[in-house]
Amino acid sequence: MKVTIKYFASIREAIGQGSEVRDTTAATLAALRDELLTATPAHAASLARGRSVRMALNQVMSDEAALLSDGCEVAFFPPVTGG
Repeated sequence: MKVTIKYFASIREAIGQGSEVRDTTAATLAALRDELLTATPAHAASLARGRSVRMALNQVMSDEAALLSDGCEVAFFPPVTGG
């Protein structure tokens, strides 16, 4: 299936692109994140397990168990604070 992946803030800076369309067999956000860890060294460093990374599926904050579907939009971004 095809998914659109968007990267924000420091993750976008590390990876060097704001978005991409990717073919994947991943069924969940967790599986997609694991797949992306093997894409490039920059993906591996910025999305590493142990790093705090927030995810959204179709513009809704989601946990790693969220199920992907063809044509969905996934966003990865670091945690943010306001004040």
